[in-house]
Amino acid sequence: MVDHADALADRVWQRYDRKQRLIRYAVLLVTVMVVYWAVRDIDIFWPWVWDAPNQISSLGARMWPPDPSRLAAIANALLETVHIATLATALTIFIALPVSYIAAQNTTPNRACLWLGRFILVASRSVNTIIWALLFVAIFGPGVLAGILAIMFRSIGFIGKLMGEAIEEIDRRPVEAMEATGASKAKVIAYAIVPQVMPAFFAIVILRWDINIRESTVLGLVGAGGIGVILQGAIDTFAWPTVATILIAIVVLVLIGEAITGLLRRKVL
Repeated sequence: MVDHADALADRVWQRYDRKQRLIRYAVLLVTVMVVYWAVRDIDIFWPWVWDAPNQISSLGARMWPPDPSRLAAIANALLETVHIATLATALTIFIALPVSYIAAQNTTPNRACLWLGRFILVASRSVNTIIWALLFVAIFGPGVLAGILAIMFRSIGFIGKLMGEAIEEIDRRPVEAMEATGASKAKVIAYAIVPQVMPAFFAIVILRWDINIRESTVLGLVGAGGIGVILQGAIDTFAWPTVATILIAIVVLVLIGEAITGLLRRKVL
């Protein structure tokens, strides 16, 4: 008994056995090699990287103190940015909800509609908002309309995908009960599906509106309206104190948006 107890005491617990450790080291080695390969191929000009702290310090000195002389124009541009995000989010709902319905496996009419809905969602999410903005600026010209459409087309994939997943997770028993009574498709959707996904719907829309406010701040860099127009102009003219004021205003706007979305979540959910 004593020898057996001593043998147990001498054993050292290890989280992984030898095979598992070798696999983990191999994965780590492959990861390091891939990262090295990626860094080598993107052709970084390292002298600029080492000089970055000096450049940041110099730029910060030129931006201080912020210039409040264009505060009224900045405030109007921020309001335009909020309008872009709000209108785009509202318009997205009318497209994303039908797409999410046909993209959910338990509500889609057929396989063709399922793949059509999923194709729309993937296409929307695959293209960045700035790319959408560039396309719509080329079509409609510079302005707020291009920004609204860019945000809307990007948001369709986000809202549609999450709503489709929420629809797929509903309890099927209310749906089957209404179908057994001969209820129409519209009534099944209105009374068996919609009540179950409403909490998710509000949460998703509020979250997307918050994201859209952040994305709307950069649309002006490609001519799609909002605060980015003034920011791009200030950068082009080297008006760094004005740039500092705009950046501060953007941070304040994002914080306000975060506070509003938090309040809405508490009130609605």
